[in-house]
Amino acid sequence: MSSMKIQGKEYVVAKVFAGDEFAFLIPEYQRPYAWTTEQAEELLSDLLAMMGDDDTAGVEDLPPYFLGSIVLIKEDGKADSVVVDGQQRLTTLTILLAALREVGNDDEITTFLYQAKQKHVVGSEDRYRLLLREEDREFFKKYVQDREGFKLLLKVDPTSLTDSQNNFVSNGKLFYDKLTKLTDERRDQLVGYILNQCVMILVTSLDRDSAYRIFSILNDRGLDLSHTDILKAEIIGKFSADKQKQYSKKWVDLENDLGRDAFQDLFAHIRMIFRRSKMRESILKEFRQYVVSGRSPQEIIDDVLLPNGESFEDILTESFESKSHAEEVNALFGWLKCIDNVDWLPPAIAYLTKNRNEPVKLVKFFKHLERLAASMFIRRINITSRIERYGSVLKTLSDSHDIYAAGSPLQLSTEEKADTIEALDDDIYNLPRVPLFVLQRLDHALSDGTATYDYKTISIEHVLPQSPKSTSKWVSDFADEGERKALTHKIGNLVLLNRRKNSSANNFDFSDKKEKYFKMDGISPFPLTTGVIGEANWTPKVVKDRQKQLLEKLTEVWDLK
Repeated sequence: MSSMKIQGKEYVVAKVFAGDEFAFLIPEYQRPYAWTTEQAEELLSDLLAMMGDDDTAGVEDLPPYFLGSIVLIKEDGKADSVVVDGQQRLTTLTILLAALREVGNDDEITTFLYQAKQKHVVGSEDRYRLLLREEDREFFKKYVQDREGFKLLLKVDPTSLTDSQNNFVSNGKLFYDKLTKLTDERRDQLVGYILNQCVMILVTSLDRDSAYRIFSILNDRGLDLSHTDILKAEIIGKFSADKQKQYSKKWVDLENDLGRDAFQDLFAHIRMIFRRSKMRESILKEFRQYVVSGRSPQEIIDDVLLPNGESFEDILTESFESKSHAEEVNALFGWLKCIDNVDWLPPAIAYLTKNRNEPVKLVKFFKHLERLAASMFIRRINITSRIERYGSVLKTLSDSHDIYAAGSPLQLSTEEKADTIEALDDDIYNLPRVPLFVLQRLDHALSDGTATYDYKTISIEHVLPQSPKSTSKWVSDFADEGERKALTHKIGNLVLLNRRKNSSANNFDFSDKKEKYFKMDGISPFPLTTGVIGEANWTPKVVKDRQKQLLEKLTEVWDLK
């Protein structure tokens, strides 16, 4: 049981980085050092701004600068201090002090980076004030903390560095360049200011549980870290010491594979998979309540995070692998990703995770999911209704009910099918973000699934111009103005181009437009456009017949009959 003995005390940097009270250790489960030159420069600029312009002022007369709270696991009377929160600030301060030492050739600063063994003190030993994760520890010692390290840092080749090592080097070089532009008096004043007027609150706890609780409270409110960083500390921190490194690596590997932004998104999707409704509290609170609660840390990572993360990556990169049907499954992922929202992702991730080894089932499910997502997209269903619908899909899957039965939330009702057809038969061009998706989906179907869309630019063009000149043949061919306006934005009058629009071509007569504008090197890569090129004239009857034909094709694609 936690003793809940928590202490918080204010310290200036000189007390934090000197003496025998603290020996900081960054545990393996912490994320790599992530501050870039943007954050490093902001810190140095803030310090110099707080000091004012008078470089002759005594340090004791300058206003204090608050560096925030550091959360530690630490026993009374022992220096060993495991850093739960504060790694970025402690590391950046160490780099800044090392740069000041190098620029000013000031060996006195070394004592705040490294404590040498004291000859006459029993039990005294050489030690660095801050020990980073094992992955970065020796690099940081060699290039930052050791006395001659900064000379090496300034010459290091960045091509073979990890992201964290690159941040050490970039921030070190930034500090060095900025500090060399200061006078000797200003640098001395800065050293004194950092050591004597920069204040931290060090919050210590005897055990892991209470330390993580403090960490979570501080960061829930201050948002210094992302929800994934907070959850990592909470979940990895519950492992025994011998497993922390192993599971921290699993966590970091997945984060690196997905990228930091997508990794954070994954937690929101997993929350939805388990919660199956719109978020009402913070993601942290709901993830803890519906995902973490009742599960061991090993289950959370091995049974929830990793398999769902693998599925999420397969969907994002369209890289699902199987002995059969993989190409078809990945193509459906591609169409789903064209939808203007990501609300469909939780059921997609959940189903792929559960049925990864059954590709035939995957094809069937994702065809139905893409139809549902496309229908709601085309009908412009609002976010609340979409999330409720996908929540019902997830519940049906969780309850092992027949997802293909009539009335299942995965299925479109007769009314929804009719409404989708009505929207497709209407003025589709002005529906927000819908037309390009629909036209590409249609074009792909016309090509029998062989068309690709990896062009730098794909644009939509009207055959009958939106605003034809009154003297043009367009107006005489479409003499009924009401009919002309009604047909202008329909699918039957739209084509795809693999280049930007050319406004000067808009009012070409039909024969010139199809020869000079719709073709490139004599052809068009889009079946949808090729069909127009094959027409001798462009009249209301042609547009209406084409509208009927294309609408029937879309009805077939999405099984809307």
